[in-house]
Amino acid sequence: MQGAPEGAGRRILNRRRDAPSGWRTGAGALAVQRRIRRVRRVLDIRKRGGPFYGALDLGTNNCRLLIARPTAEGEFTVVDAFSRIVRLGEGVARSGRLSEAAMERTLAALRVCANKLRFWDVQRMRLIATQACRRAENGAEFLHRVRQQLGLELEIIDAETEARLAVMGACPLIDRQARHVLVFDIGGGSTELLWVEKGDNGERLVRDWMSLPEGVVTLSERFGGAEVPRQTYAAMRAHVRDTLRAFAERMRARGLPEVPCHLLGTSGTVTTITGVALGLARYDRARVDGSWLDQRQVRDISERLRAMSLAERRAQGCIGEDRADLVVAGCAILEEIMAIWPVERIRVADRGLREGILTRLMEEDGHVRTAQT
Repeated sequence: MQGAPEGAGRRILNRRRDAPSGWRTGAGALAVQRRIRRVRRVLDIRKRGGPFYGALDLGTNNCRLLIARPTAEGEFTVVDAFSRIVRLGEGVARSGRLSEAAMERTLAALRVCANKLRFWDVQRMRLIATQACRRAENGAEFLHRVRQQLGLELEIIDAETEARLAVMGACPLIDRQARHVLVFDIGGGSTELLWVEKGDNGERLVRDWMSLPEGVVTLSERFGGAEVPRQTYAAMRAHVRDTLRAFAERMRARGLPEVPCHLLGTSGTVTTITGVALGLARYDRARVDGSWLDQRQVRDISERLRAMSLAERRAQGCIGEDRADLVVAGCAILEEIMAIWPVERIRVADRGLREGILTRLMEEDGHVRTAQT
């Protein structure tokens, strides 16, 4: 559903009745039937009522929305979702401003989100903007434009809030036996890292965190992302190395272990690498979320992607055209993280910031169990 009104189901049914007889058989008919079932399911869920909650994450590269409702088991179930690559932060590192083209792309995506929020009659929501709007001198001006045109109230959150919400969303995937875990989120304009410790009573505590002001968009713009020779790839890694090492040294100075029990990655980089590792023709969240990667897989796939041409990366089902010039920069950041914290295993999370927002909102309303972070 794209935030369509309730009459959408009737229109689809009418189109099916009016279609030529040949369309009622074969692949075309099956596609229509699947669409009808989806529409009926959505309308049935909405008819049964909420409350429905919304979480929107407007980042440097993506605009993503989740709509969910709490369950009787103290968790939540997602009823609708939307994701689109908008590259809002394109060129911000050079100009310091959001471009008109990037803002127009983002407004188009946010219009879909606004329609969905209205369709589900979402009363409790949190709509956040991150690094691109934090960094751009016209970031607040753009959000005023969003409010005027679409009626959406977005807020710019700081890097620490962003990091803690991401951990809250990904926390269920931390190995229960792990005492120390490094959580990271490689974004478009920044990379957040958090050292999470298991307390004596089992709760997860953030001991320290850092925000690296580089992500897949900014690093690709700085070094190039279409064709990446080994020397350029090495320069990408070197560019982020000192900041990451400083965080590792700070952790050691506080008496924390040199390496955590495992890493937990919530970024598109690790989910993309996992999709390639699994040999998926198309990205499948159910197979990626919660899976594990090891050091060798990350090294091998990173090198394979680096050596590919842009066209070859575009042809990869788990990458596609929109990410083909960005994924190698993400690999460089990930490889450097793994070099500084050389653990064998990485848990992969196709969840994070939006899930953290939903958890926090529902926790405040008494619908979900107390969060662990």
